[in-house]
Amino acid sequence: MSKARILVIEDEEDILALIQYNLIKAGYRVDCVTSGEEGVAKATALHPDLVILDLMLPGMNGFEVCRRLRAEPGTAELSIIMLTAKGEDADIVSGLEIGADDYLTKPFSPQILKARIQAVLRRRGQSGPEFSGQPVAVHDLVVDPGRGKVLVAGREVELTLTEFRLLYLLAGRPGWVFTRTQIVDAVRGEGYAVTDRAVDVQVVGLRKKLGDAGSYIETVRGVGYRFKE
Repeated sequence: MSKARILVIEDEEDILALIQYNLIKAGYRVDCVTSGEEGVAKATALHPDLVILDLMLPGMNGFEVCRRLRAEPGTAELSIIMLTAKGEDADIVSGLEIGADDYLTKPFSPQILKARIQAVLRRRGQSGPEFSGQPVAVHDLVVDPGRGKVLVAGREVELTLTEFRLLYLLAGRPGWVFTRTQIVDAVRGEGYAVTDRAVDVQVVGLRKKLGDAGSYIETVRGVGYRFKE
Protein backbone atom coordinates (compact mmCIF):
# COMPACT_ATOMS: atom_id res chain seq x y z
CA MET A 1 0.00 0.00 0.00
CA SER A 2 1.42 3.42 -0.96
CA LYS A 3 2.09 5.91 1.81
CA ALA A 4 0.21 9.16 2.19
CA ARG A 5 1.09 12.28 0.24
CA ILE A 6 2.33 15.15 2.41
CA LEU A 7 2.70 18.81 1.48
CA VAL A 8 5.28 20.76 3.51
CA ILE A 9 4.93 24.56 3.65
CA GLU A 10 8.10 25.88 5.28
CA ASP A 11 10.40 28.78 4.37
CA GLU A 12 13.47 27.80 6.43
CA GLU A 13 15.59 25.72 4.09
CA ASP A 14 17.35 23.63 6.73
CA ILE A 15 14.10 22.68 8.45
CA LEU A 16 12.45 21.99 5.09
CA ALA A 17 15.32 19.71 4.07
CA LEU A 18 15.19 17.90 7.43
CA ILE A 19 11.46 17.26 7.14
CA GLN A 20 11.66 16.21 3.49
CA TYR A 21 14.54 13.80 4.11
CA ASN A 22 12.90 12.07 7.06
CA LEU A 23 9.47 11.76 5.48
CA ILE A 24 10.80 10.40 2.19
CA LYS A 25 12.90 7.95 4.21
CA ALA A 26 9.72 6.89 6.00
CA GLY A 27 8.08 6.17 2.65
CA TYR A 28 5.83 9.21 2.28
CA ARG A 29 5.35 11.09 -0.96
CA VAL A 30 6.50 14.63 -0.21
CA ASP A 31 5.95 17.98 -1.97
CA CYS A 32 7.55 21.17 -0.67
CA VAL A 33 6.88 24.89 -1.08
CA THR A 34 8.31 27.91 0.73
CA SER A 35 5.44 30.43 0.85
CA GLY A 36 1.82 30.53 1.97
CA GLU A 37 0.56 31.52 -1.48
CA GLU A 38 2.35 28.58 -3.08
CA GLY A 39 1.04 26.32 -0.34
CA VAL A 40 -2.61 27.20 -0.97
CA ALA A 41 -2.17 26.72 -4.73
CA LYS A 42 -0.33 23.41 -4.34
CA ALA A 43 -2.81 22.03 -1.81
CA THR A 44 -5.72 22.97 -4.08
CA ALA A 45 -4.08 21.25 -7.06
CA LEU A 46 -2.72 18.13 -5.33
CA HIS A 47 -5.24 17.43 -2.53
CA PRO A 48 -2.55 15.88 -0.28
CA ASP A 49 -3.44 13.65 2.65
CA LEU A 50 -1.73 15.97 5.12
CA VAL A 51 -0.19 19.45 5.23
CA ILE A 52 2.71 20.42 7.48
CA LEU A 53 2.34 24.16 7.86
CA ASP A 54 4.79 26.65 9.35
CA LEU A 55 3.14 29.63 11.05
CA MET A 56 5.85 32.23 10.39
CA LEU A 57 5.82 32.43 6.60
CA PRO A 58 6.66 35.45 4.45
CA GLY A 59 3.60 37.15 3.01
CA MET A 60 0.60 34.97 3.83
CA ASN A 61 1.24 33.44 7.26
CA GLY A 62 0.28 29.96 8.40
CA PHE A 63 -2.91 31.08 10.14
CA GLU A 64 -4.24 32.61 6.93
CA VAL A 65 -3.20 29.56 4.90
CA CYS A 66 -5.13 27.34 7.31
CA ARG A 67 -8.21 29.57 7.12
CA ARG A 68 -8.18 29.50 3.32
CA LEU A 69 -7.75 25.75 3.14
CA ARG A 70 -10.59 25.19 5.62
CA ALA A 71 -12.85 27.62 3.71
CA GLU A 72 -12.65 25.80 0.36
CA PRO A 73 -14.70 22.61 -0.15
CA GLY A 74 -11.86 20.87 -1.98
CA THR A 75 -9.37 21.34 0.85
CA ALA A 76 -11.63 21.74 3.91
CA GLU A 77 -10.98 18.19 5.15
CA LEU A 78 -7.19 18.15 4.73
CA SER A 79 -5.25 17.09 7.81
CA ILE A 80 -3.05 19.96 9.01
CA ILE A 81 -0.16 19.92 11.46
CA MET A 82 1.12 23.38 12.35
CA LEU A 83 4.76 24.14 13.17
CA THR A 84 5.40 27.04 15.51
CA ALA A 85 8.62 28.49 16.89
CA LYS A 86 6.72 29.47 20.00
CA GLY A 87 5.04 27.10 22.43
CA GLU A 88 2.84 29.88 23.78
CA ASP A 89 -0.79 29.09 24.48
CA ALA A 90 -1.96 31.94 22.25
CA ASP A 91 -0.35 30.44 19.13
CA ILE A 92 -1.47 26.92 19.93
CA VAL A 93 -5.04 27.91 20.78
CA SER A 94 -5.33 30.09 17.67
CA GLY A 95 -4.12 27.25 15.46
CA LEU A 96 -6.53 24.72 16.94
CA GLU A 97 -9.39 27.20 16.85
CA ILE A 98 -9.13 27.76 13.10
CA GLY A 99 -8.97 24.05 12.35
CA ALA A 100 -5.47 22.61 12.76
CA ASP A 101 -5.46 18.93 13.69
CA ASP A 102 -2.24 19.11 15.67
CA TYR A 103 0.73 21.35 16.35
CA LEU A 104 4.44 20.91 16.98
CA THR A 105 6.85 23.42 18.48
CA LYS A 106 10.33 24.04 17.08
CA PRO A 107 12.86 22.60 17.56
CA PHE A 108 11.31 19.16 17.18
CA SER A 109 12.43 15.57 16.83
CA PRO A 110 11.85 13.95 13.42
CA GLN A 111 10.63 10.86 15.29
CA ILE A 112 8.03 12.93 17.14
CA LEU A 113 6.92 14.52 13.88
CA LYS A 114 6.47 11.13 12.24
CA ALA A 115 4.51 9.86 15.24
CA ARG A 116 2.22 12.89 15.13
CA ILE A 117 1.68 12.42 11.39
CA GLN A 118 0.72 8.79 11.90
CA ALA A 119 -1.68 9.73 14.70
CA VAL A 120 -3.41 12.45 12.67
CA LEU A 121 -3.75 10.27 9.57
CA ARG A 122 -5.09 7.43 11.70
CA ARG A 123 -7.71 9.68 13.27
CA ARG A 124 -8.77 11.02 9.89
CA GLY A 125 -8.79 7.56 8.33
CA GLN A 126 -11.12 6.06 10.88
CA SER A 127 -13.88 7.91 12.66
CA GLY A 128 -13.60 5.75 15.77
CA PRO A 129 -16.45 4.00 17.59
CA GLU A 130 -17.56 7.08 19.46
CA PHE A 131 -18.15 9.00 16.22
CA SER A 132 -19.59 6.27 13.98
CA GLY A 133 -22.90 5.66 15.74
CA GLN A 134 -26.45 6.87 15.32
CA PRO A 135 -27.52 10.54 15.23
CA VAL A 136 -27.95 12.18 18.61
CA ALA A 137 -31.13 14.20 19.19
CA VAL A 138 -31.46 16.15 22.42
CA HIS A 139 -33.55 19.25 23.10
CA ASP A 140 -33.74 21.05 19.73
CA LEU A 141 -30.32 19.83 18.63
CA VAL A 142 -29.44 17.01 16.21
CA VAL A 143 -25.87 15.77 15.67
CA ASP A 144 -25.62 13.37 12.72
CA PRO A 145 -22.15 11.75 12.42
CA GLY A 146 -23.14 9.85 9.28
CA ARG A 147 -23.83 13.03 7.34
CA GLY A 148 -21.46 15.20 9.34
CA LYS A 149 -24.22 17.70 10.08
CA VAL A 150 -25.45 19.59 13.11
CA LEU A 151 -28.95 21.06 13.22
CA VAL A 152 -30.27 23.51 15.80
CA ALA A 153 -34.05 23.95 15.56
CA GLY A 154 -33.78 22.77 11.95
CA ARG A 155 -31.00 25.20 11.07
CA GLU A 156 -27.67 23.74 9.96
CA VAL A 157 -24.60 24.91 11.87
CA GLU A 158 -21.12 24.74 10.36
CA LEU A 159 -18.51 23.35 12.77
CA THR A 160 -14.87 22.36 12.55
CA LEU A 161 -14.06 18.66 12.91
CA THR A 162 -12.87 19.20 16.48
CA GLU A 163 -15.99 21.17 17.42
CA PHE A 164 -18.19 18.49 15.85
CA ARG A 165 -16.51 15.70 17.79
CA LEU A 166 -16.66 17.70 21.02
CA LEU A 167 -20.39 18.34 20.60
CA TYR A 168 -21.12 14.72 19.68
CA LEU A 169 -19.25 13.54 22.76
CA LEU A 170 -21.11 15.82 25.17
CA ALA A 171 -24.56 15.61 23.59
CA GLY A 172 -24.32 11.83 23.40
CA ARG A 173 -24.38 11.61 27.21
CA PRO A 174 -26.52 14.41 28.64
CA GLY A 175 -25.77 15.03 32.31
CA TRP A 176 -22.46 13.17 32.14
CA VAL A 177 -19.50 15.25 33.35
CA PHE A 178 -16.35 15.03 31.21
CA THR A 179 -13.00 16.29 32.45
CA ARG A 180 -10.82 18.26 30.04
CA THR A 181 -8.45 15.30 29.84
CA GLN A 182 -11.31 12.96 28.93
CA ILE A 183 -12.45 15.38 26.27
CA VAL A 184 -8.99 15.57 24.70
CA ASP A 185 -8.58 11.78 24.80
CA ALA A 186 -11.96 11.21 23.16
CA VAL A 187 -11.80 13.97 20.57
CA ARG A 188 -8.12 13.90 19.60
CA GLY A 189 -6.77 10.61 20.90
CA GLU A 190 -5.01 9.44 24.03
CA GLY A 191 -1.68 11.03 24.79
CA TYR A 192 -2.46 14.18 22.80
CA ALA A 193 -0.73 17.06 24.58
CA VAL A 194 -2.93 20.15 24.88
CA THR A 195 -3.57 22.75 27.54
CA ASP A 196 -6.78 23.19 29.52
CA ARG A 197 -6.99 26.65 28.01
CA ALA A 198 -7.16 25.20 24.49
CA VAL A 199 -10.12 23.01 25.49
CA ASP A 200 -11.88 26.01 27.03
CA VAL A 201 -11.39 28.05 23.85
CA GLN A 202 -12.91 25.24 21.77
CA VAL A 203 -15.95 25.21 24.05
CA VAL A 204 -16.33 28.99 23.86
CA GLY A 205 -16.20 28.87 20.06
CA LEU A 206 -18.69 25.99 19.93
CA ARG A 207 -21.15 27.77 22.21
CA LYS A 208 -20.96 30.88 20.06
CA LYS A 209 -21.74 28.93 16.86
CA LEU A 210 -24.68 27.13 18.50
CA GLY A 211 -26.32 30.41 19.52
CA ASP A 212 -28.97 29.98 22.22
CA ALA A 213 -28.35 26.22 22.15
CA GLY A 214 -24.83 26.91 23.39
CA SER A 215 -26.26 27.21 26.88
CA TYR A 216 -26.83 23.44 26.84
CA ILE A 217 -23.06 23.03 27.35
CA GLU A 218 -22.58 23.63 31.05
CA THR A 219 -19.32 24.33 32.85
CA VAL A 220 -18.66 22.20 35.92
CA ARG A 221 -16.26 24.40 37.86
CA GLY A 222 -12.94 22.76 38.63
CA VAL A 223 -13.85 19.62 36.67
CA GLY A 224 -14.88 20.09 33.04
CA TYR A 225 -18.09 20.19 31.01
CA ARG A 226 -21.44 18.44 30.61
CA PHE A 227 -24.44 18.68 28.30
CA LYS A 228 -27.69 19.76 29.94
CA GLU A 229 -30.18 16.92 30.52
